[in-house]
Amino acid sequence: MNYVSIGDMAQSFQLRQHNTQLKTTLSQLTHEVVSGVKQDIGAAVAGDFTSLSGLNRSLSMMDSYKVVSTEAALTTDTMQQTLGVIQSLSDDVGTTLMSAATNFSPTLLDVSVTDAAQKFSTIISALNTNVAGRYVFSGAATDTAPLADPADILAALKTEIAGAISADDVLTIIDDWFAAPAGGGGFVDTAYRGDDSLGLTFRIADGETTSIDSSASDPRIRDALKGFAIASLMADGLFAGDQQARSTLATASGERILSGNSRLTALAADIGAKQGKIADTQTRNQAESTALKLARNDLISADPYESATALEAVNTQLETLYTLTSRLSRLSLADYL
Repeated sequence: MNYVSIGDMAQSFQLRQHNTQLKTTLSQLTHEVVSGVKQDIGAAVAGDFTSLSGLNRSLSMMDSYKVVSTEAALTTDTMQQTLGVIQSLSDDVGTTLMSAATNFSPTLLDVSVTDAAQKFSTIISALNTNVAGRYVFSGAATDTAPLADPADILAALKTEIAGAISADDVLTIIDDWFAAPAGGGGFVDTAYRGDDSLGLTFRIADGETTSIDSSASDPRIRDALKGFAIASLMADGLFAGDQQARSTLATASGERILSGNSRLTALAADIGAKQGKIADTQTRNQAESTALKLARNDLISADPYESATALEAVNTQLETLYTLTSRLSRLSLADYL
């Protein structure tokens, strides 16, 4: 019988080669067990990457829509919270001003208009809220605070009413100033610093967008501000000493605050509808993203039981190879003879 033998160096090389192959296979199987994804993607898709590429692209788009819809939700949520702040501040002020006007108590009237003036500043600050680098009431100009400082707004109003001689004249001028359209020299031109030319549009899904066109220049917000502005002018000394004129202005201020508060409810409802649309779209996007991930897993996921079994087998082979290598390294001529 003829035997084929190999030299010691060849045998050593062969053992090292087996060791390298087993370690490579062990690393691949370990990756599959840990990640749940096959190491050889090409073999998993039989060389056809078309479906996998399409799924990855769709998932990438879903990730983009998730970011945009989150931004849209943050914007509308902040707007809704701001409107809630304005309404909560308006709840008692309007009634208090009207009550103070009918009581003909100078002290009570002064306290009421001072409180309203402080809340006017709070409302302006709330409308100038910046969330994640975005001014939500500035329209398309999200990098600019939508409203001027309260002092600047009141200074502009003082200039407008400088020639007024009665409370009715003052009310007419202020009403016209807040209602004036762009280019009319009123609130929109003087106090508003945003940009309503384009609106604020978010692409929240494939072929679906939502536009937020409510800003600090919205007539309903202007109506809410108007009553507070009148009270703030009174707190600054408008018609000081003329109790009848101040009572007339306080009544008008309270009425405008209550009326503006009611109109803000309609604005909140409009924004609420957009919140609902965004939430529904986020739910659909999440469901679609889950379905896409499941489809991708069907293509490239590794069977955990199969990978674990193969890993155990390779580990056993590697241990056997180490045992053989150890025994061969201890061979001697005395042992051979």
